[in-house]
Amino acid sequence: MSSPESQVRATRNHATPSRSRGPVVAVTGAATGVGDLLTRRLAASAETKQVIAIDERRGGVQDATWHVLDVRDPAIADRLRGVDVVVHLALDLDLESDPAARTAYNVRGTQTVLTAAAAAGVHRVVLCTSAMVYGALPDNDVPLSEDAELRATAEAAGVGDLLEIERLGRRAPRAHPGLNVTVVRPAVLVGGTDTALTRYFESPRLLVVAGSRPTWQFCHVDDLVSALEYAALGKVEGEFAVGCDGWLEQGEVEELTGIRRMELPSAVALGAAARLHRIGLTPSPAGDLAYTMYPWVVSVSALHDAGWRPRWTNEEALAALLEEVEGRHTVAGRRLGRKDATAAGAAGATVALLGTAAVVRRVRKARRRL
Repeated sequence: MSSPESQVRATRNHATPSRSRGPVVAVTGAATGVGDLLTRRLAASAETKQVIAIDERRGGVQDATWHVLDVRDPAIADRLRGVDVVVHLALDLDLESDPAARTAYNVRGTQTVLTAAAAAGVHRVVLCTSAMVYGALPDNDVPLSEDAELRATAEAAGVGDLLEIERLGRRAPRAHPGLNVTVVRPAVLVGGTDTALTRYFESPRLLVVAGSRPTWQFCHVDDLVSALEYAALGKVEGEFAVGCDGWLEQGEVEELTGIRRMELPSAVALGAAARLHRIGLTPSPAGDLAYTMYPWVVSVSALHDAGWRPRWTNEEALAALLEEVEGRHTVAGRRLGRKDATAAGAAGATVALLGTAAVVRRVRKARRRL
């Protein structure tokens, strides 16, 4: 929780006359990642009157008014007075975070921001979740329409938090008439991100579950930021997806990456993933595998109708991802050091997965000796 001194710490910049007709936009989580990129973009735009940046530390964007506080602090309502739009990006989606603490932060933070925005008279809140909320299922349409039913479960890392955030977003306008909520759902995010899906491409082999139907659609952070700007400026509203046009089949991904597949029966792959997660050797639960097995490609028609187009293709985004993860080594979702990676590469990813039972036995024996 921020101290009273840090809550009032702010650097105020005067809006230029060219911005006098635009909205005042507040961005939470503004010091890092997507929040930093969006704050920079909005601060440089002649279409915004003023940008309010909120985070637990001050970021590097000079042309913004900074408020340093935790988004769970009810004092945020005072910082939102006079704001037209809030883009809420202060989320913990770190794979290594404690799941209970992560959920508590994400849910309470979103609740507080929505309530504070309504109390401050904010007209619109923009939430950013993921296209993962649609769920990865064998009978999914390709592509899914943006108004398709959300059929995901909480079995994949962080998806339960995102579903709850969406639920809060749907309830907010009913609880607070006059408050509008826009929800942005990116596909597999590429560019400075670390997720179970980006780690998939750090493995020595691309795991393919026998009988599955993988399809891949990416979203570069540059395109997500431009879509969030559209939402902040009211150029698109409601619930919509953002990503590259079209998708890649698994065979195309293997050809583009040059990484060979490792095909395993479903029971073996899911069982190994569940055991590795249960004993704490990997941050990724077995539910993450579904998103590498079944399609969850989404239409981006709402943005297209608003005149937006992605700058990145799936092929370009995948190439950027491969460049970013070069030198990293992951087996079954677990990051390995160089020494471990060399051993895993020599033994092959198949051995790493099929040897799970032996790993489990060693861990159990070690615990019994304690």
